[in-house]
Amino acid sequence: MNVSGRYARVWESFWEDAPYEPGGVLWDADPAQTAERHLRHFAAHFDPGLPLVDLGCGNGTQTRFLAGRYRRVVGVDLAHAAVARARRDDPHGLAAYQQLDAVDTDAVRALHAEWGDANVYMRGVLHQSDTADRSRLVDGIATLTGQRGRVFAVELAEACKGLLQDLAQDPAGPPPKLGAVLAHGIAPGEVHDAALPGYFTAAGLDVLAAGEEPLLTTEFRPDGTRIEVPSLWLVAGLAA
Repeated sequence: MNVSGRYARVWESFWEDAPYEPGGVLWDADPAQTAERHLRHFAAHFDPGLPLVDLGCGNGTQTRFLAGRYRRVVGVDLAHAAVARARRDDPHGLAAYQQLDAVDTDAVRALHAEWGDANVYMRGVLHQSDTADRSRLVDGIATLTGQRGRVFAVELAEACKGLLQDLAQDPAGPPPKLGAVLAHGIAPGEVHDAALPGYFTAAGLDVLAAGEEPLLTTEFRPDGTRIEVPSLWLVAGLAA
């Protein structure tokens, strides 16, 4: 089973319309403020000899950073338009890229057959998935990690809901990059903090580490301070 056609169209439309300049997308922060900060949470858990899958790679900003630290990296995204951007922005071929519907069991199995057990980096994908797709998404991650891989996942915390609502309802209008997200019908789903680990344990994975760390956006308040979104992270995989 695949994700809904509506969901796929939303993301194709978003990436077709998104600006091309660095930081033009709300969550497209410099890797020094995202993946590099996350490394300290997952590096000790990831086998550096395994491939790494950047699940929900978007335009590949974090993928290219990770490709400088792991030998084989592939960025995957639901949207063909996102994958096309990622390839265009990686003229030296630091990483591979391909379109993937991560709840399509056959497609995920084919990726695993091609790459073998892999580590997975996933930033803010589960909360953007339809409720009915979340368990299947994490089941797919378990397929990709197999016996030896691990997953690092960071997701918006419940506390972000009030923050985003306040920003969206500002009398002056939402910040432009948030407004662009909302205009395409993309809104954060609700994954309760206490429920997050359960998606991974239900898929047969052990939660090996967990914590809190805000996700930095590329948007700023009128006073010049960067908007940070409360988030939770975890590392999961089969315990040694």
